[in-house]
Amino acid sequence: MPERPATTRTPLISALFCTIVLSLTLSQAQAQSPRPVVLDRVVAVVNNQAILDSDIDDEIRLSVLDPGRVGLGVLARARALDQLIGRDLIQQQIRQEDLEAAEPTRAEVDERLSQLRRQLPSCVRSHCSTDDGWKAFLAIHNLTQVRVEAYLRYRVEILRFIEQRFRQGVNIQPEQIEAYYTKTLLPQYPKGEAIPPLDQVSARIQEILLQEQVNILFDDWLSNLRKQGNIEVLDPTIEDPTIQDPEPEAPLPTPAPAVPSASGKGSR
Repeated sequence: MPERPATTRTPLISALFCTIVLSLTLSQAQAQSPRPVVLDRVVAVVNNQAILDSDIDDEIRLSVLDPGRVGLGVLARARALDQLIGRDLIQQQIRQEDLEAAEPTRAEVDERLSQLRRQLPSCVRSHCSTDDGWKAFLAIHNLTQVRVEAYLRYRVEILRFIEQRFRQGVNIQPEQIEAYYTKTLLPQYPKGEAIPPLDQVSARIQEILLQEQVNILFDDWLSNLRKQGNIEVLDPTIEDPTIQDPEPEAPLPTPAPAVPSASGKGSR
């Protein structure tokens, strides 16, 4: 299937139209061949936007680029669909609020790509820092340069959206920083090891607490979007993601510890 822009999604009407056209085409083909051929199908609908079976396959392939999934194995189809639903809701909200400032620049995408090739564990093992290693990595995982860039563009876009929408209203007080330093940081140091003074690590602690609060606000907001949205899963064979794959979803790629991340969607 041709790749679509990072902020677009197949409308339900278009998807149904494609299904009708494919059905007519396949009916003609079946007159010559007794074995039916299924090219694609709609597996879910999110506020009149279709999620295709091929989108799930694409999401599973892209999960190799997510550092948060290191050691977790292949992404389950139910978890992939759950991530796609969340991503659609977020992208619809970005378009609704007309947040053009969230669109990343080419330089930002290039920088993210460079970091990925140098730091992603599976990429390091495949020598992605070299052109030959990177080409081999893409081929092994059935990805393209264009597709990876679309994935990274989405990651930057969603992070910027979260920063704009939630971070400005969060204030971390000095007593919160001191409490984290005393109750969380200090117990991590073995007895006898040099402990950095509070004034040296306070900025980093503030960032960690800031990200935690932003994540809480974002999770609540996304949960409300799910409750208010019109979401219909059309494939009964896809099980509950909380049963198949208990990994929590949070599409926040940040440097702070204890902040989970999930694979970005990009174009489909």
